[in-house]
Amino acid sequence: MSTTKNFYSFDPGEKPLDVIKDDCGFTCIFRTVAAIGDSLASGDLESIGVPGSPRDYHDIIDISWPQYIGRLSGTTVYNFTRGNMTAREYNNSFAESRGFWDRKLAAEAYIIALGVNDLDEFEQEPGSVEDIDSDYHRNRATFAGDLAKIIQRYKEIQPGGVFFLLTIPEEPEPYANAKWRENHRIHRKLMYDLAEHFTNTYVIDLAEYGPVQDEEFRRLFYTGGHLNNMGYLLFAKLIGSYIDFIVRRNMVKFNRSGFIGTPYGYSE
Repeated sequence: MSTTKNFYSFDPGEKPLDVIKDDCGFTCIFRTVAAIGDSLASGDLESIGVPGSPRDYHDIIDISWPQYIGRLSGTTVYNFTRGNMTAREYNNSFAESRGFWDRKLAAEAYIIALGVNDLDEFEQEPGSVEDIDSDYHRNRATFAGDLAKIIQRYKEIQPGGVFFLLTIPEEPEPYANAKWRENHRIHRKLMYDLAEHFTNTYVIDLAEYGPVQDEEFRRLFYTGGHLNNMGYLLFAKLIGSYIDFIVRRNMVKFNRSGFIGTPYGYSE
């Protein structure tokens, strides 16, 4: 006896990452995705080298989570990334020098993963959405103002584009000290505030729903001080599955997303 499967229901009790989609699920509705980020988004590996030689870090884009998402989903994914990147450097020099403001590279969706270097390494003032001006040239020089400027500039380039903001995965001590952990809590709140401030903007909350990067996690998914290629593949599946969750939970909001980047009247 055959039964009819309900393809349209969404379990209201489902939490992000309860379901892991190996093909990234509805992430595939975006034909082009751009990832904006630092070493975590760049496939950065730490080389140990021969005895007595210094350790070093290398961006290997082909094993980054954005490229794994592209291969898993069949979607074209751009890496607008580099190790040690900050939102301020991205705005002031990096994006321009690499041509990342070029309208030919406009994406339908943008995944932004910045904040660790800004807040932890360079100790930039976090700021708030109060630092955002309708003219992004007048945004205050805080992390919030700088990150908002990236969103605002890409909204000019791709009206109707969808934005996904990553929170920082939880790291217990001794891997993150008390000051950094507080920075990450501030960062998480700011991502939700930015998602509330801007249209078509969502949070991928790895701090709340992703794996804790403790000793066991690092034994399996790290090489030295950074993720290894298994770790980057895991993050690709987590981020792609989280986007799938967001789309499935907001199907009606995405029902015109096929018009992004076309002249056929898409609007927010």
